[in-house]
Amino acid sequence: MSQGAAAPAKGAVGTTEAVALLVLAVVLFGTAWPAMKNGLADATPVWYAAARAAVSAIAALAMVVVLGRAALPARADWPIILSVGTGQLAGFFTLANLGLGYVPASRAVVLAYTTTIWLVPIGTLFLGERLGAWRLAGLVSGIAGVAVLFNPAALDWSDGRVLLGNLFLLAAALSWSLAIVHARVHRWHLSPLQVLPWQMAWAALLLTVVAMVAEPDGHVGWSATALVPLAYVAIIVGPTGTWATTTVSRALPTIVTSLGFLAAPAVGVVASTVALGEPVTLSLALGAGLVIGGAVLVSLSTLRPGAAR
Repeated sequence: MSQGAAAPAKGAVGTTEAVALLVLAVVLFGTAWPAMKNGLADATPVWYAAARAAVSAIAALAMVVVLGRAALPARADWPIILSVGTGQLAGFFTLANLGLGYVPASRAVVLAYTTTIWLVPIGTLFLGERLGAWRLAGLVSGIAGVAVLFNPAALDWSDGRVLLGNLFLLAAALSWSLAIVHARVHRWHLSPLQVLPWQMAWAALLLTVVAMVAEPDGHVGWSATALVPLAYVAIIVGPTGTWATTTVSRALPTIVTSLGFLAAPAVGVVASTVALGEPVTLSLALGAGLVIGGAVLVSLSTLRPGAAR
């Protein structure tokens, strides 16, 4: 052990500030869902996703410039730029928007946060991670939560659009989880924060092409209904939330941040109820509890001896 205290890393914050940033990130990510739901009232899903990515790319670039972290990507950075830009950003944004067209924001945020549950079978099958009792229990709890949300009493199976909307949200979570798996095994050259503008830029380019083909008559309305939520999600939630997440992950134990971020879907449900007047039904409360509980068990599994990291 060194005799003197180590100098704090550049950009590091204290525990109190880190906890405050964790709370900020959770609130931002949770309240993004009713904001997106409102914005889609005057925008088509793919064009809105493209606009979000484009504005976020500019905002993220400005952020890393201000922080003195701007850098050009090397060849080694492009695989993670393309995979995260395609899966976690372009894929997730589009599928989430498509789902929100038919699903209440309170339900959407819960289904989208099944990402942690998806990581269990993916990690076991493709990364050789041990399943273990805790991860298995988390997977079972998460699947049970989805089953509750999809039961005929909670979901009108006769309405194909509603069913499709729910499936879009599960696919959004899967798309995000695949990008996370790649991020786990990628050998990072630049930091996640430094590649964010490039990932957003790639997502914006990809989504613009897709929007031109899939939504030739689509639009993003020049109204407060569309633009205010877009500014909130693309400028504040995305870059600021990502910066807060990166900062917190350096200052707090991994298990604390993992469990802390699981409060985001609960915040999303409450925010959707307050802002949009969406009811919290018994099936939503039970399903959300099982999904979040499953994610908690998966996160806690990292504390077990020999658990996959």
